[in-house]
Amino acid sequence: MILKRKRSYLPEFVYGSMDGLVTTFAIVTGAAGAGFPAGVILIMGFANVFADGFSMGSSSYLAALSEDPEHRTVHQKGPFQQGFVTFLSFLAIGIIPLLPFILAYFLPEVSSYALQTSIIITMVGFAGVGYISGIVIGGSKLKSAARTVFIGTIAALISFLVGYVLADTFGV
Repeated sequence: MILKRKRSYLPEFVYGSMDGLVTTFAIVTGAAGAGFPAGVILIMGFANVFADGFSMGSSSYLAALSEDPEHRTVHQKGPFQQGFVTFLSFLAIGIIPLLPFILAYFLPEVSSYALQTSIIITMVGFAGVGYISGIVIGGSKLKSAARTVFIGTIAALISFLVGYVLADTFGV
């Protein structure tokens, strides 16, 4: 008897989540570095979450189609589900850096803490995604979590510095 292996979408979840966190957090830190107000950060962040999430999901779907030609005729649902999981994880986890700014929109008295809170909860998000990544790849979960936090921190620092320098350069 041949046992069918059930498809796991954990790799797509990790892929979408990590990219969602990195890119949205980079938008937040770059905009903060430029001194943009919370409303602009929210607009840029939401535009990123939806547009880039769609792009990631579509790319995941197209990659699945091109990787396994058998899916085109036999398992058309598999590539679609793979793309959909990537899209949903990008949205669900990618919104984390924006949550403090959403709260600040409704409660202006907490707006002075939005960036610091975003940094903290995003770092926790990076650690969580990294830990899950460690489960997926079978390595050290703590090492994977630390690596993910490190990568996210570097991306945020780069984005903050670019925002800061360009805002100063262009007089924004």
